[in-house]
Amino acid sequence: MSELKKVTGKRPKLIGTDLDGTIVANYGFISERTKIAFAAAHAAGIHIYFVTGRPIRWMKEIKENFNFGLGICGNGAMLYDFINEQILEEWLFSVQAQLETVERVRKAIPSVTFAVEVNQQFHREKKYVPRWDVGAENLGVEKIEEIITSPALKILARCINGEFSSDEMLLMANNVLDGIATVTHSNSTDSLLEISAFGVSKGATLAKMADRHGLTADDCVTFGDNPNDFSMLSWAGRSWAMEDGHPDVMKYAKFQTDAHQEDGVAKVIEQLLSLPE
Repeated sequence: MSELKKVTGKRPKLIGTDLDGTIVANYGFISERTKIAFAAAHAAGIHIYFVTGRPIRWMKEIKENFNFGLGICGNGAMLYDFINEQILEEWLFSVQAQLETVERVRKAIPSVTFAVEVNQQFHREKKYVPRWDVGAENLGVEKIEEIITSPALKILARCINGEFSSDEMLLMANNVLDGIATVTHSNSTDSLLEISAFGVSKGATLAKMADRHGLTADDCVTFGDNPNDFSMLSWAGRSWAMEDGHPDVMKYAKFQTDAHQEDGVAKVIEQLLSLPE
């Protein structure tokens, strides 16, 4: 555990936080200290956004823990009212861009397999082995192009047998998708990419929300741990990376806090709430 630097400045007006690996443990646990800290921030009038790569079917546990805030799901592709289970707005991946993305990534990474999140459903190629949602789409298709007929939340790309790491895949995919799609990942130990419409990211959507509240980046703080958080960590005036985050996370975050197992986010929020408005 590191010793946290004293938080300075004014109390924020918006908090955007990643979920998994930031405030949620890998077994789905959210600590009482974390819940209390966010509740106190909400009570103080701070806008709360839970910003995640998750699809909405994975937001039920967030509803079970928080009765306030909004979700930004699919790495920025959807604004979601998880309390009332209503999709408020979407920035989806067009059919043409999906097909172009699949074609280009297949050429760059021949061992790749695909899945797609579309119309709140998960579809995969038969060779794509899911680690989550096992059984959500048992049959699968030979080629994902068969079911790319509607705008999608995101495409998932996984290497067969984990031939390349997520970081290696990210470099290869970025080389061929510039201007076509936004590529990221949320787990450097896996072999999985998450691909969204070009220009869609956690940071871009959070910036839209801040602007709608009449706020700037200087009014906002963010927390995260992996490459899909880099855009919002770099955008916010103050941002904290988790101590056990991706090796490159401190290139984007302004500060570092303790790992989620040590209530790193809660510790920072407690200090933020002691600051003047």
